Amino acid sequence: MPTMSTAYEQCAADLGGAGSSDNGGGTIDPVALVKCVSESLEDSNAGMDAFFLIYASSLVFFMQAGFAMLCAGAVRLKNVQNTMLKNFLDACGAALGFYTVGYAFAYGGQSVGGPTTFIGNANFFLIDVENLNFWLFQFAFAATSATIVAGTLAERCQMTAYVCYSLALTGFVYPIIVHAVWSYNGFLSAYAKEPLWGSGVIDFAGSGVVHTTGGITALIATKILGSRKGRFFDERGNKLAKPKPFPGHSIALQVLGSFI
Repeated sequence: MPTMSTAYEQCAADLGGAGSSDNGGGTIDPVALVKCVSESLEDSNAGMDAFFLIYASSLVFFMQAGFAMLCAGAVRLKNVQNTMLKNFLDACGAALGFYTVGYAFAYGGQSVGGPTTFIGNANFFLIDVENLNFWLFQFAFAATSATIVAGTLAERCQMTAYVCYSLALTGFVYPIIVHAVWSYNGFLSAYAKEPLWGSGVIDFAGSGVVHTTGGITALIATKILGSRKGRFFDERGNKLAKPKPFPGHSIALQVLGSFI
């Protein structure tokens, strides 16, 4: 794999170099030199791009550990195992949902300068997807969006319902928002042929696509499920005079998860 210096030296030699009779007394055409160096480094640049995407994917996916620690520390000791398993399963559900239909709905069939579409319609099950590094990067974001809700659903829902939620969010809900904002053909995309208001939506590091989606989903889930059992009402449904405190069992895990 050539370095910048070796590529420059090789291209300078190939183009004649100083003293060549073919280039007007040894003067190398700078445009031809830049083009030659760029072509020589193309494989190297592709490898660096792939490495960076995989590295960035690992950092984003590491947020799963952070959310797991935060949730584990925020619940009562008897529910730690259940909460940790939910965080593990939402990553599995995200992988399945985003592999089968999620990526296709988000980016399938996109084209630069193409017409605005509501949802993607190609590349289901990653068929004909060449850049799997990009899929890995986007999957990490999808899993993050799903696991944001884990803290809200802790001690509130059954495991089966949680897995179904993970599949639904990463396979259908989240991809529609991704397509609208991040694909080339979304109606909110900054890359669209005619961007909304001339600029489209500029989303910084997924603050809207990932975190707002997860946050709104958590809010809706809380409204539907209500409070944890025994917090405000007794076993017979009678309202308690004072809410029963449910303190988290480990502040250390909460702090660790927050920093991660």
